[in-house]
This record gives sequence, C-alpha cells and structure tokens, in this order.
Amino acid sequence: MPINESLPFVAIQIAVLTVSDTRTLENDTSGATLVARIEASGHRCIERSIIRDDASAIEAVLRGWIARPEIDCVITTGGTGITGRDVTPEAFARVLEKEIQGFGELFRMLSFQKIGTSTMQSRALGGVAGGTYLFALPGSTGACRDAWDDILQYQLDARHKPCNLVELMPRLQEHLKGAA
Repeated sequence: MPINESLPFVAIQIAVLTVSDTRTLENDTSGATLVARIEASGHRCIERSIIRDDASAIEAVLRGWIARPEIDCVITTGGTGITGRDVTPEAFARVLEKEIQGFGELFRMLSFQKIGTSTMQSRALGGVAGGTYLFALPGSTGACRDAWDDILQYQLDARHKPCNLVELMPRLQEHLKGAA
C-alpha cells in the first residue's frame, strides 16, 4: 500500500466497543488487539467499552460517541455474525447516514483468503454518521487484526495514496452547511 512519507501523519481519535455477553476487559483479546494496533499506528484510543449483545444498548453507545466531536472513528468488535444474539449490524442500521459498502466487501474478500467460505457468515460493515466513521468487525482476534492490518491502518492514514478516509473527514458534514 503506497504511503507518501513526504506528507504529515495525522493522528485521529478512535473509540473501541466490544459487543459481548461474556467478555471482560481482562479477557477481551479482540478489543486489546485493536487498541494496541491503533496506538502503534500513532492514533489515540480515547474510549474503550464492553457492552452486551443488545441492539438498543449498542445504538445508545454509538449515538453517544457520534455526538462527541473529539471522536473521529468508532470501531466495534463482535455481534456481526448470523446467530440470534448477533445484532451489531442492526444497531448500526439505526444510526448510519451512509454505508461504506466497499469496506464489508473488501473485508470478506481478504477474509476469504484466510478462512475460506466461512467468511460469508460475517456481516462486517462500515459507514458514516454525524461526521464519524463507524466500522463493525467480527469478534475474533484474527478478524480484528486482519481488518486493521489490511484495510483500516491504510484508510485511516492521511499519507495513503491515491486516497484515504482521513482526507475526507472535513467534508463528511458538508451537507449540513446548506441547511444552516
């Protein structure tokens, strides 16, 4: 992935939410993996929480974090499967203004190379709401590692070319300028 080293790095602020009925901060390896990679990349993890698999509770956390202007991006891990308890995509659907369809497609394409057809069970997705990027990742540590290492670390780096999500951040709410 082409990184233009002549451009300045722009650190963004990211919140991490683990969706699980069983994990705690002590055994949440997926959340810990994301935080470690976020910080190793030069960004800041400014919030980390664990919440149960409940669409309304997930929605409430997402809306709270979206309303905070200091949070540029929210990454969730867990609840993207197809079982009855997996409701993260449903919570995202309640808050997203725009879906980044290519994120889920790209994640599943890359995941297919590692886990084969089992990737079809993932409902990983990305989008934008209130000028904040939102990404829902599967709950496995490997999936979080792959999503960060193969997609997010590049798209959340202002030096990535030919384009990246950071350079679009000032324009995410330009539709509101005409409404004011």
